[in-house]
Amino acid sequence: MAEASAEFGTPELLAPATASAAADLGVEQQHDGLRFWQFMVAGSVAGVVEHTAMFPVDTLKTRMQARTQACHSALGLRQALRGVLRAEGPLGLYRGLGAMSLGAGPAHAVYFSVYESSKKSLSGGNPNNPVAHATSGMLATVASDAVFTPMDTVKQRLQLKSSPYKGVADCVSRVLREEGIRAFFASYKTTVVMNAPYTAVHFATYEAAKTGLMEVSPDNASDERLVVHATAGAAAGALAAAVTTPLDVVKTQLQCQGVCGCDRFSSSSTSEVIRAILRRDGYAGLMRGWKPRMLFHAPAAAICWSTYEAIKSFFEKLDNQE
Repeated sequence: MAEASAEFGTPELLAPATASAAADLGVEQQHDGLRFWQFMVAGSVAGVVEHTAMFPVDTLKTRMQARTQACHSALGLRQALRGVLRAEGPLGLYRGLGAMSLGAGPAHAVYFSVYESSKKSLSGGNPNNPVAHATSGMLATVASDAVFTPMDTVKQRLQLKSSPYKGVADCVSRVLREEGIRAFFASYKTTVVMNAPYTAVHFATYEAAKTGLMEVSPDNASDERLVVHATAGAAAGALAAAVTTPLDVVKTQLQCQGVCGCDRFSSSSTSEVIRAILRRDGYAGLMRGWKPRMLFHAPAAAICWSTYEAIKSFFEKLDNQE
């Protein structure tokens, strides 16, 4: 995830259209001289900070969506929270955090760097090209999901109530031994199908909201950059999360199948899982966990974008001092 003005290369190489657009907004182009590894570091740190801060909400979402034998009736958000706190205490909300940390850093490094490079190639010198932003976001998510899906599977299995695994290493070894490596990627196709529209909506909304906020007060855009990124990110995260909740339910059930009484499916087909959910729970089953999902993604996106842009600013200042 990155702002519309972020591009590789030096300021002298900026296309006239880009410079003109910036002048019209009264906003100086930012971060043009960053190196590829700096985008990766910024993205990696932003991803870990985002997921760590919002991890308890993610745990509640997973338990609501997994539909284990222990909770066949749909759990509400408050019920899920009370259940975790009563049975496991506050630390129960952080079970699986280690797996998330191992996966989120590398995945977000890939995510942001692919987005930045793709946007530069596709934008054609126009920093406000929503098609380029959406396409770049989808390319980024296909790459990053390949990195994150195995650890996301481990994370969600550890998040389940009465999870049979002692920790990350135990989960990885047992899944490999009992189910094979394919189990780690059972949800990959569904994850990509979910995250492609999620990312397209997210990036297009983020870039449009950020540009609109900057146009409201172009003279103060530089001073209020952090607030702009946070506000635009929150709006983008909430909208994208709401649109893609049904596929997130499918992803969770594929990743948790056969564990703690969760239903097992004969294949990893997204359509098969959707049909099974509809037969069992109706359309309401596909929206299970939408509240914690939105509660997760709105502040998470704000945190992620703000952290990412702050680190990019730090690198820019560091490079200028050399």
